[in-house]
Formats: sequence, C-alpha cells, structure tokens
Amino acid sequence: MFNPSAFNKAMQTWQQTQLAYTRMWLSAAEVIWTRSMMMSLGTMSSTEAARMVFEKPAAFAKAAERAAVAAAGTNGAAAAALASIRPYESKTRSNARRLRKRRR
Repeated sequence: MFNPSAFNKAMQTWQQTQLAYTRMWLSAAEVIWTRSMMMSLGTMSSTEAARMVFEKPAAFAKAAERAAVAAAGTNGAAAAALASIRPYESKTRSNARRLRKRRR
C-alpha cells in the first residue's frame, strides 16, 4: 500500500542529496579554478600543494564509511547516497571558503 509519509521522506532525502551534490560541484569548481590560478601565477605554497593531495584519501574513506553505515540501516538508498556525499560536500565547501579568504 502507498504510504504518503514515507514517500515524502524519501523525496526530501533525494532533494537534500541533489542539493549536496550541487553545492559540492560548485565549490569544487571554485577550488579547482583558484588552485589552478595559484599554480599558474606561482603563488601556491608547498602546504597548499600537499593539502591538495592528502585531503582526498581522508574524504574518500569517510564517505565510504558513512555510506556503508547508512546502507546497513533501514533508511534506504537515498539516505546512503546523502551520507556518502556529505563528507565531499563539507570538504569542498570548507576549501572554497578558506581559499576565498586567502584571495582577499
């Protein structure tokens, strides 16, 4: 039988997932652009270059862990998708904010 409450919850979760993906991609584009400009102008520090490399494995591991935990739960695929994208979203948004402050 159709359950409107469950349907609404699932739709809200998918919408949150889409919003998280969109924010991640916008932030990632900004970070890529900023870092590319820093490299081309020769203003990138060695710390920033190292951060660029070492931040990814940590985000991948956290996303995989959260996705596995969410998939093992009873909230469905939408919750697992949202849980898997949140670590990427938070990392790209924090990078964009940090690099934005540096440009000023």
